[in-house]
Amino acid sequence: MEKIKMTIQELLASYLNVSKEQILFTTPPSSELGDLALPCFTFAKSLRKSPILISEDIQEFLVTQDYDFISHIETKQGYVNIYFNKTYITQHTIEAIQDKKDFYGSNQLGIGKEALIEHTSINPNASPHIGRARNALIGDVISRLLKFEGFSVDTQYFVNDIGKQIAMLVYAASDLESIEFKDLLKLYVDINNTIKENPELENEIFDLLSRFESGEELIVKAFKKIVDVCIEGQTGLLSELGIHYDTFKYESDYIFSHRLLDILEAFKQTPYLEEDESGRYVLNLSKYELPMKAPYLVLTRKDKTSLYVLRDIAYTIDKIKQNPHHNFILLGEDQKLYFKQLSAALDILGYPSPKAIHYSFVLLKEGKMATREGKVVLLEDFMKEAVVKVETYVTESNHTIADKKTIKAIAYGAVKYAILKVDNDRNVTFNWDHALSFEGDSGPYIQYSYARIQSILKKVPTIESDRVDYSLLDSLEEYELVKHLNQMSEIIKKSLEEKSPHLLAQYAYQTAKKFSSFYHHCPIMTADSEKLKHSRLALIQCVAQVIKNTLSILGIDVVDSM
Repeated sequence: MEKIKMTIQELLASYLNVSKEQILFTTPPSSELGDLALPCFTFAKSLRKSPILISEDIQEFLVTQDYDFISHIETKQGYVNIYFNKTYITQHTIEAIQDKKDFYGSNQLGIGKEALIEHTSINPNASPHIGRARNALIGDVISRLLKFEGFSVDTQYFVNDIGKQIAMLVYAASDLESIEFKDLLKLYVDINNTIKENPELENEIFDLLSRFESGEELIVKAFKKIVDVCIEGQTGLLSELGIHYDTFKYESDYIFSHRLLDILEAFKQTPYLEEDESGRYVLNLSKYELPMKAPYLVLTRKDKTSLYVLRDIAYTIDKIKQNPHHNFILLGEDQKLYFKQLSAALDILGYPSPKAIHYSFVLLKEGKMATREGKVVLLEDFMKEAVVKVETYVTESNHTIADKKTIKAIAYGAVKYAILKVDNDRNVTFNWDHALSFEGDSGPYIQYSYARIQSILKKVPTIESDRVDYSLLDSLEEYELVKHLNQMSEIIKKSLEEKSPHLLAQYAYQTAKKFSSFYHHCPIMTADSEKLKHSRLALIQCVAQVIKNTLSILGIDVVDSM
């Protein structure tokens, strides 16, 4: 319907001699009040007419236009209410879904274009907690949205393999013959507590870092061993949730390649690089709009060895060179100031910054999670708990789900949806009862709607197109459902523009909800005629396709039976 809207918009812009941007349609709350409404109050001053007269003029003009998609036009109190031809909209929507199938809803805005997105990039020092997983979940949906729109996407993970946290693990594991991923969190918490009790140990930790940066072979191997164990464990866990990466970039590569010296030299050619009283290189960012507490960005230690931020600048420059146009990064809301500093540093060197997508946290009742204190709910445990809870629910209910694959799809889908349905800017407070409910705004409810449709379609070998009469789908519930299906491409476009997975999650839920209303009011297998039955079967087949496409972008599997 977006194309129809644009056609009418262009037509009226020409008729009223105004820009298309001034033709601001609203959507009536119900189809009974029209499909589009145009308030005419904004034209009164320029046209020197009352809104009522303007609306009547527009009505007279539009009825002279020969368009199949307009049924009739009404005016009321300065509004023009446009009613579409229901049969036209229904036929074009159903045929479009049947034709495009898994690609329905794509605007193909990325055809021939490339995109780069960096997400997750958590410290490789332990199993991730559920709060960190929000980065990966949102990043994965943005990546899937880009691919759905036709972009060739490079999903990157920046591995912080040289930080203090890794050095602490190397120190803690120095006496162990072998180490497994599951051991890392306890090891990390224990060494943190040990350092609190014996602060002098930090000198040994920093000595390990210095020896690593100098390229001492045995130390480099020890660091690599810990990092490899952690990255393999983290990505293996995330792959269970359908989250994958194309490229891994390692922070240490920028030390051993001597690229950092070139960047420091480039900063030296600007008036922004200074040496502070400790002998550290810092950037004076006072000309940029930053909080007073952050006018300086420290790039090196006093011995001039690099800090993380200098390596991050080098990596980000590489990303920008690879893709200067469609370049995204996922960051927690606590990284907003740091990203502004990073962007200022890039600007000094003449580079644009990536487009940051910030998100708030998944909180425990006690507050934010902290890995070093062991105050976390691990993603791995969360996933296992979800599976157990779904198994328990299935046992205690009338649902007959036997296979593990389906139970996992429901469990993981519930966790994903519960997080993705929340606006990026809001904290997520996880509630198991809501997340795993087969009713209401939940992943299982949407999956169940799809499964219900599949069970109906299995009763009919084929839906014969010559037995589908689109004019029969004229009830309020049927038309509201059709119009909703027609909106998918608009939702996809808006979700990608705003980098907001929750818009897509809301659309998936509304699709299931509108299907439920249709199903309650419009009998399918016991319809009044064979033609009506086949017409409604064609419609629910399209509903299933839209649910499948939407959940696929959210990284949630559909299931055929529940």
